[in-house]
Amino acid sequence: MDISVIVPLFNEEESIPELYAWIERVMNSHNYEFEVIFVNDGSTDSSWDIIEGLAKKSEHVKGIKFRRNYGKSPALYCGFKEAQGDVVITMDADLQDSPDEIPELYRMITEEKYDLVSGYKQKRYDPISKTIPTKLFNATARKISGIKNLHDFNCGLKAYRRDVIKNIEVYGEMHRYIPYLAKNAGFDKIGEKVVQHQARKYGKSKFMGLNRFVNGYLDLLTLWFLSTFGKKPMHVFGFLGSIMFFIGFISVVFIGADKMYALLNGIPQRLITDTPWFYIALTTMLIGTQLFLAGFLGDLISRSSQNRNDYQIEKIIK
Repeated sequence: MDISVIVPLFNEEESIPELYAWIERVMNSHNYEFEVIFVNDGSTDSSWDIIEGLAKKSEHVKGIKFRRNYGKSPALYCGFKEAQGDVVITMDADLQDSPDEIPELYRMITEEKYDLVSGYKQKRYDPISKTIPTKLFNATARKISGIKNLHDFNCGLKAYRRDVIKNIEVYGEMHRYIPYLAKNAGFDKIGEKVVQHQARKYGKSKFMGLNRFVNGYLDLLTLWFLSTFGKKPMHVFGFLGSIMFFIGFISVVFIGADKMYALLNGIPQRLITDTPWFYIALTTMLIGTQLFLAGFLGDLISRSSQNRNDYQIEKIIK
């Protein structure tokens, strides 16, 4: 199969038929063998009924229905798991991503041998309250990830070689950083294509609010830590713990030596436990020990959670 198109959605009943008709028209005009996987992320409208109707009319339509709303990352994870195409395209269901971009994205993967191509909505139709934080966010993501050529990490329109999506794990809200996940997995030929951004035709955005940007930065820090120390937490916690324990131990030795010198020379001095330095040194040693143990335990359980991607799926159309 040439192309799998994965469309995560939440309450997009108005746009689904129009989007699929558009995708089908583009695919047929280029004679692609394709599938479209709609991932219904707990919609409360008639989105799933529409997907089932499309599936009855077209063998190209597949669907995944979550029992409740999990988020975009879980939707992409399950879509990636089902995808069979040599090239996988992801796009949002709100008609702001144009299916007309698919042939060029496909060409860049198959002919220019990119592992991943991310869309760049150079001209956006979003309010300024969204565009300015997005620019700051992307600048930070470029700096931390080291992927200097990407301007829009969070663009929903992306293309992947199948090997990429089968070898990365998208969880939590990490869909914003799929290029970073791909790079960490060894797929470092990452390109960018300027794509058309269209104004939303139906409904309103499901991804507004300050918490979107706060969570984005927290996720970026998490991913940076996991990519740097995720498989070797002892290297950071053990190092910090050893430094703190060593400082505390040296302090205790100094305090004890000072007390012993005073006793041997008959110099009056208050009890060690009456000085704040004793407790500071003791606390430093305890924190150091805890950090060291945290690193040791982190090494034992690193990346071993079996339930991180345990999502309850009600129905699958194949």
